Amino acid sequence: MPNTKQWRLVATAVAVTLGATTLAACGSDDDSDAQSGPVSLTYWTWTPGMDKVVDLWNKGPGKEQQITVTVKKQASGDTLVTKILTAHKAKKAPDLVQAEYQALPTLVSNDALADISGEVGDAKKDFADGVWQQTTLGTDAVYAVPQDIGPMMFYYREDLFKQYGLTVPTTWEEFAQTARDLKKKAPDKDLTTFSAADSGLFAGLAQQAGAKWWTTSGEKWKVAIDDAATQKVAKFWGGLVKEGAIDNQPMYTPAWNKALNTGKQIAWVSAVWAPGTLTTAAPDTKGKWAMAPLPQWSVNEDVTGSWGGSSTAVTTDSGHKSAAAKFAAWLNTDRAALAALAKEGGIYPAATGAQLSGAFVQSPEFFSNQADFYTQAAEIAKTTAPSAWGPNVNVAYTSFKDAFASAAKNKSDFGAALKTVQDDTVADLKKQGFGVAE
Repeated sequence: MPNTKQWRLVATAVAVTLGATTLAACGSDDDSDAQSGPVSLTYWTWTPGMDKVVDLWNKGPGKEQQITVTVKKQASGDTLVTKILTAHKAKKAPDLVQAEYQALPTLVSNDALADISGEVGDAKKDFADGVWQQTTLGTDAVYAVPQDIGPMMFYYREDLFKQYGLTVPTTWEEFAQTARDLKKKAPDKDLTTFSAADSGLFAGLAQQAGAKWWTTSGEKWKVAIDDAATQKVAKFWGGLVKEGAIDNQPMYTPAWNKALNTGKQIAWVSAVWAPGTLTTAAPDTKGKWAMAPLPQWSVNEDVTGSWGGSSTAVTTDSGHKSAAAKFAAWLNTDRAALAALAKEGGIYPAATGAQLSGAFVQSPEFFSNQADFYTQAAEIAKTTAPSAWGPNVNVAYTSFKDAFASAAKNKSDFGAALKTVQDDTVADLKKQGFGVAE
């Protein structure tokens, strides 16, 4: 077998450039599902209550098809990616893994995920194009089935906006002016904060602006983290921090929770999962928040970014690719499965048909004052911009946290911090042996 990373990179680049039909997996295409007798699969996931969801499969479709799935709870994020890759090197990866969208290129470039387009291709109709694209890496291959998504939205204290005579911003220009107007009327309050600790939030904002951080050029990766779209986003937020129009403290800290709970911070750029966070971070504000679409860069646009979300993938180590793919498709398209995922795991489903049913008929309890919460959310989700992830997102995210934390604290140039992230990401790709287009 050729060098896996380089081989996979070339295959991906050719598929993107020439529209190749599929990306062949380095692993064996011989699926042993054809053998007689029952099949047992192992699934690594961090979603709460997944064992209860899988029970529905094991007692229903799985029992009929003699396919049993066992859940093995894992940590999420980079910890799980590292564990998957370690297991794969030993040829002992599980049959199925839960993977965040930005982790898919890393897993694919290491030949850890199988192309399941032949088994789940017809599931595409259940998902918005921008969501499905994240599991294809821009090719005709399919490396996972979307599970949950995090379309971004604007959350604000409805009562305090009214008290201070503020209008919900529909553009980022209006957003900036709203921040300034609030400071004039209530100097001790902030519209929001820029949190350098949240790389995914910034990535989603850049995605909304049209950024494509990783693409392929011929047989090489092209990194454009400092492209014009991202520079615009960095300049915008850096300018607000520098002039003191917004706070510059990280989120998910006791101080941030207190700011939300006491009304010192009256708005939050977040995603569809925000109600759950507000429930614990700002319990005294129940029924006082409202949600609106993310501000746009121009009045004629209607697009949002994504912050969070994951998929279900089949590994190349699995000897039962077809059976595993059947489960992955069922888990993320079957109404009963999605209803259980929402109830037990608290996820917002990627499947469009489930976004206005079951747990999403009524508004979140914390937003009982906004009857159309999930109706709006479903419409916003349809406008999710395509993403462009690469094989070293973890490196870019770490660099972002370091460079932007310093820039936010010192109120210095966000553009310089962005260049640092660009340079660090390119250097790491070269160090790993990837070809990089300058």
